[in-house]
Amino acid sequence: MTTPFHRAALALATVVTFCPFALPRADAPAGRAFEFTYDATVTGLKPGQKVKLWVPVPRTTADQTITPVLARVWGSARAKGTEATEPQYGNRIYFAEPTADAAGKVRLTFVYRVERREVKGQTKLVEAPEKLSRFLKADALVPITGKPLELIKDKELPDDPMKKAKALYELVNDHMKYSKEGKGWGRGDSAWACDSKTGNCSDFHSLFISLARSQKMPAKFEMGFPIPEKKGEGTVGGYHCWAYFRPEGKEWVPVDISEANKDPKRKEYYFGNLTPDRVGFSTGRDVELVPRQSGKPVNFLIYPYAEVDGKEWPQEKVVKAFSYRDVK
Repeated sequence: MTTPFHRAALALATVVTFCPFALPRADAPAGRAFEFTYDATVTGLKPGQKVKLWVPVPRTTADQTITPVLARVWGSARAKGTEATEPQYGNRIYFAEPTADAAGKVRLTFVYRVERREVKGQTKLVEAPEKLSRFLKADALVPITGKPLELIKDKELPDDPMKKAKALYELVNDHMKYSKEGKGWGRGDSAWACDSKTGNCSDFHSLFISLARSQKMPAKFEMGFPIPEKKGEGTVGGYHCWAYFRPEGKEWVPVDISEANKDPKRKEYYFGNLTPDRVGFSTGRDVELVPRQSGKPVNFLIYPYAEVDGKEWPQEKVVKAFSYRDVK
């Protein structure tokens, strides 16, 4: 939630200008407007130690309008950051090189005004034609051959692209159960999801994307945050993700299979529709940051990514706090 600290910081902050990605649809359904606060503290550093820090930045798209309110990173002093677009998916990334304060910490706070629209049916998320082929290829943890395809090897899938996608949606939903028990969940590993038959949103949608791409149907992964349906203000526990597929001759169509699995009454709705109770932050897997990180490509980009002396800083040492406040 917006705290007195955030309000004080807002008064001191310099507003950062973000470039819109696309204009909202003129016929967009009614949605939701809220303020989203993205706050994190990198801990365990030595006083005065420099850290390289990358943070995802939400974009204005056909499904949401983003207005930046505050962007601030500081440790021993306020750090000046830059913003750039990575070329593979068009994600916006904020980069800064702060030094730790006397307690060995670096803090960041970003605040956005979000106008999110319900997605109903097709949505025009613009990519250049040469970019579309990326969404037919495998990712490190999202293969398009091997174990995931065992789920469809004896099945006769419909020829119609929409019916085929619906069959894959139903298959993943029936095969898996939403659960965060045990170890291994949350990495978006399609092969693991096949074996475990459980997982969170990243596991559900990675398996769906593996199957869709294996059928020559472009599909992509979108990371963001869920906003509680109850209007007001409060905390947001962690990320949420969903997927889009693109049947031949149509625009992108969304699915939220993990939410359908948790709420079977809305199973039909979540094939082709998304509630406005969310905010999207990034697209894709195996992301190369800007400037390029020293480590391997990032599995998916939603939490702050930090490096110290050329090595990835452990996520368990990055204390995260997200919150929302409805504004109308």
